[in-house]
Amino acid sequence: MRSSLAILVAALAATLTGPASADDKDTILLDDGTTLTAVILKETRENLWLDLGFTVIEVPRARVASIQRVEGGPAGESMERDLFRTATNLPERAPKELSRRFGEAVIMVSTPSGLGSGFIIHPDGYAITNAHVVQGETKIKCTVYRQGELDFHKVVIEDVEIIAVNHHVDLALVKMTEPDGKPFPTVYMQADEDLAAGQDVFAIGSPLGLERTLSRGVISTTQRDFEGLTYIQTDTQINPGNSGGPLFNDRGEVIGVTNMGIPLGEGLNFAIPARYVRDFIENRDAFAYDKDNPNSGYIYHAPPERSAFGPPPMLDDASGEGGR
Repeated sequence: MRSSLAILVAALAATLTGPASADDKDTILLDDGTTLTAVILKETRENLWLDLGFTVIEVPRARVASIQRVEGGPAGESMERDLFRTATNLPERAPKELSRRFGEAVIMVSTPSGLGSGFIIHPDGYAITNAHVVQGETKIKCTVYRQGELDFHKVVIEDVEIIAVNHHVDLALVKMTEPDGKPFPTVYMQADEDLAAGQDVFAIGSPLGLERTLSRGVISTTQRDFEGLTYIQTDTQINPGNSGGPLFNDRGEVIGVTNMGIPLGEGLNFAIPARYVRDFIENRDAFAYDKDNPNSGYIYHAPPERSAFGPPPMLDDASGEGGR
């Protein structure tokens, strides 16, 4: 039986025509199969306002399955980029809807000395976490969470391999092997950085071992410098155990990897921007993990401090040009 919204839409679509041609309109597919061709006048996280010609209707975002936009491809159209996926024209949705859609791709990473979080980027089981979560470890387990139609259960995967580690940016790539051989659910990485202070974001992880915890906040600043790297500062709560988990925007794209908070600093939390993550994945061969050296991966130590101006004595050739 068709819903009242579908009946109303069908009636309007059959009787009303607008001044714009079909080429100027967006195509909206509802969850019951109804297709609308209209101009989208306004969008929020909860609703769409559609111009059907001589009237405007409001459609709940939760009823929208996809959007074919005039200027781009269909909402949710994904593109494979190396080991990760990006998407175009993803609609804004409420965190509860995005958590339902992408929550199964967020994992808990456990080692003998502690635990952290991570997220799956490829159906074959490749996942991102923080380097400090797996540093010095050779035995790693990952917990994945599966939501069925009637029940929920978690699966612990012990066949986990470390693929690459970059301590400088605090990122690690691991690979899980699914016992049943089924593909893993994945997230989308943000393709091009689009961040702004005040933007709504949310994180999913396992703070203090409390699995599948969602916390919300905003971006405080997009460019916070620490030791030559820039981080996303957010007031989204990040606690031990969140490390390595995803920071999502309101389209469900991963915009960063949560990695630290300032102790006793209220609302001072940080995430590694997605641009560093994409670069790490694409250049993972340079950071290949050495199983015989669990601390593999270069760490650039700070140079010795200088106590006086001028060239170091070993370079001073008394000509006044030493060290140039």
